[in-house]
Amino acid sequence: MFDRFEKLIDPFENTELDVPPKGFWAFCWYYTKPVWPILLTASVLGAIIAVLEVLIFTFLGELVTWLSTENAETFFEDNWRQLLWMGLVVLVLLPGVAAIWEMLFHQGLMGTYPMSVRWRVHRYLLRQSISFYQNDFAGRIANKLMQTALAVREVVTRIADILVYVIVYFVAALFVVAEASPYFAIPFMAWLGCYLVTMRIFIPRLKNVSREQADARSVMTGHVVDAYTNISTVKLFSHAAREEDYAKTSMMTFLKTVFLQMRLVTGMNITLTTLNMMLLFAVAAMSISLWQAGSVSTGEIAVAVALVLRFQGMSQWILWEVSGLFENIGTVQDGINTISRERDVVDVPEATALEVPAGEIRFDGIGFHYGKASGVIEDLTLNIQPGEKIGLIGRSGAGKSTLVNLLLRFYDLERGKILIDGQDIAGVRQDDIRANVGVVTQDTSLLHRSIFENVAYGKPDVSREEVEAALSKAHALEFVGGLTDLNDRAGLDAHVGERGVKLSGGQRQRIAIARVLLKDAPILVLDEATSALDSEVEIAIQESLFELMKGKTVIAIAHRLSTIAAMDRLIVMDNGRIIEEGSHQELLDRNGLYAQLWQHQSGGFLAPVQAA
Repeated sequence: MFDRFEKLIDPFENTELDVPPKGFWAFCWYYTKPVWPILLTASVLGAIIAVLEVLIFTFLGELVTWLSTENAETFFEDNWRQLLWMGLVVLVLLPGVAAIWEMLFHQGLMGTYPMSVRWRVHRYLLRQSISFYQNDFAGRIANKLMQTALAVREVVTRIADILVYVIVYFVAALFVVAEASPYFAIPFMAWLGCYLVTMRIFIPRLKNVSREQADARSVMTGHVVDAYTNISTVKLFSHAAREEDYAKTSMMTFLKTVFLQMRLVTGMNITLTTLNMMLLFAVAAMSISLWQAGSVSTGEIAVAVALVLRFQGMSQWILWEVSGLFENIGTVQDGINTISRERDVVDVPEATALEVPAGEIRFDGIGFHYGKASGVIEDLTLNIQPGEKIGLIGRSGAGKSTLVNLLLRFYDLERGKILIDGQDIAGVRQDDIRANVGVVTQDTSLLHRSIFENVAYGKPDVSREEVEAALSKAHALEFVGGLTDLNDRAGLDAHVGERGVKLSGGQRQRIAIARVLLKDAPILVLDEATSALDSEVEIAIQESLFELMKGKTVIAIAHRLSTIAAMDRLIVMDNGRIIEEGSHQELLDRNGLYAQLWQHQSGGFLAPVQAA
C-alpha cells in the first residue's frame, strides 16, 4: 500500500529545461505543476478532517447534556441512532480519511515533491554556463539547491493543506459556539483579531531574519566546503588557524541571525500565551453568566471550553506554521536569486547537429573581452587545416586558453565566428561541439568515483578491457593496480577522492589522458597535457599521444616549448593577437618573440611578463 502511494509521482521525469521564473509564485508553481492533483486532494481531505474534528466536540457536548437530562435506563434505546452515528464518525470515518490523508501527504508528497524540485533544478544547473560556477562557491550552490527544494515544498503544502485545515477548523468551531449562543462568538472573534495582529507584528520580522539567515547559512557552508575542497593547500601553508578565522567570521554572522530570530520567538510566545489565557478567562466568565441566565446548557459550555483548550494547543502550532511559511518564503526568494539565472551560453532554437568529417577549424575575425573594455582576443583570424597539428605559444594572459574556451563555446563571441568543417559553432548544439573535441588540461579534475568510471567518462558503455587498454597506453595501469580505498575497493573499482585528491598530479594527468584516448574525438586539445609528469613518463606517454594525434586536428598549448616544437605549425600569441606563425626553425630564424622566449626559457618554463 505504501509503495503505491510513493509511486504516485515520478520525481525524475525529464521535463523541459527552461529558465525557472524569477517571480516568487510563478517559481513555486513551476515546480508544483507535477504534484498539484495530489496536493489538491490532500487539501480537500484536510478540510474534511477539520470539519469531522469539530463535529466530535459537538458530540461531546451532546453527551454531557444527555447525561444530565436523559433517563439512564432508556438511554441507549432513546439515542441509539445518534450514538451509532457518533461511533461511525469516531471509529471509522475520521480514522479512514486521516489514514488516506497521511499516505497522500507523507508517502505521496513529502519525499517525492522536494526530490522532483531537486532533480529539475540540478538538471538546469548542470547546463549552466562556466561563468556561473566561476563566480560562486560550489558548496553554496549545492546548499541553495537543497534548501530551496525543501522550502518550496513547505510553502506550498502549508498554504494548500495546513492553512486550509486551520481556516475550515476555525470557521466550523465558530459556527458551533455561535449556534449555542451568539455571545460565545465575541471572545473568539476578539481573540482572532488579536492573534492576527500578533502575526502581523512578528511574522514579517521573522521572514526578514529568515532570509538573512538562509543567505548566511549558505555563505557559512560555502566557506567550510571551500576549506575542505582545498585541504591540501591549507595543509601546505599551515593555515588551519587562518581557515578557522575565515569560517568563524561567517559562523558569527549566522549566529547573529539566530539570536535575533530567538528574540522574536520569545516575544511571540509570551504574547500568544497571554492571548490564550485571556480567551479562556473570557469564555469561562461568559459561560457562568449565560448559564445563570439559563441561556446555555452544560453541554454547550463543555463544547465552548473544549474548543478554547483545543485552540490553545493549535494556536502555538499555527503561529509556528505561519512563521515557518514566511521563513521558507524567504529561503525560496533567496534561492531564486541563484537558481533562476539565465544561462550565458544557450543553444539557438534551431540548433543543428555538428558533423565533423574532416576537422577543419577556422577562427574568422573573432573578438572577446570577458565583458571588459580592453580585449583578451582582438580581431583574430586563424585557419587550421584538417589533420593539422598546431602549437599555441605565448606568455600567460596572451589568450591561448581563452581561444580554446571559445572553440568549446564556454563563452559566446562578441564578434566574428568560429567554424568547424564550415559550420558556425554558434548555430550547432553545445553538446555536439564538446563531444567532438577531446581535451586534456593542466589542472586535471577527477570525479569522486572509481577509476573505471573516471576513464569511462570519455566513452559510455565501454568494457573493462577497453578501459584497461586506455590506461595501459597512458602508462597508468601499473599504479592503478595497487590502488585501494577505505571501503576496500581496489584497482579499477577504487575511488579517487574529491577532485582526485588521493592521486598525485601526475597520476591524475595519466587518468585524464586515458579518458581522452578512450573518447577518440576528431579534434584534440592539449593544454599543458604533460606538465604534471616526470620526464621519463612524459616521453613514454608522448608516444601514445602521437599515436592518438594521427588523423586528428590538434591544438596544443605548452610552456615547455620543446614539447610542441615538432608540431606542423606554431602560432605565437601576444595580447590576444597572432604575431608570428611558422615552424620551429622558421620562427627561430625570424628572431622574434618566439626566439626570445626560446632563449629565455629556463628549466622548461617561460620568463615572466615584464611590467609595462
